Amino acid sequence: ENAEAKPFVICTGGEPLLQLDHALVDALHEVGFEVAVETNGTLSEPGNIDWLTVSPKNPADDPRFVQRKGDELKLVFPQPGIEPEDFAALDFPHFFLQPMDGPDKQRNTALVLDYCRRHPRWRVSLQTHKILGVA
Repeated sequence: ENAEAKPFVICTGGEPLLQLDHALVDALHEVGFEVAVETNGTLSEPGNIDWLTVSPKNPADDPRFVQRKGDELKLVFPQPGIEPEDFAALDFPHFFLQPMDGPDKQRNTALVLDYCRRHPRWRVSLQTHKILGVA
């Protein structure tokens, strides 16, 4: 049986959980959407999101970092004061490292590859749209 794919919306940019609440996610579900969110983890998700990506900008022990479970944890690497191993015990089935963009991107990519080789739980995440030149 081949089920028809549902339309998919990803809420990201800034902090989407400042606007996205349980009622809005329910409304999107009612019109047939699957809902994904990428959050920095400083606000708790409403509980009815289909896929939750948490991309922390604070250390794991920072009290502002409250979303400690989801579908994937994605760290931009390297970040001062944030080490991947500090997040490894959290409740996520998927762990990703993404090279920090900027003038040191090539070096940061090498650091990500090295870290993932030494810590196989972590996988590489790339911003494909930047690689392809699609703003």
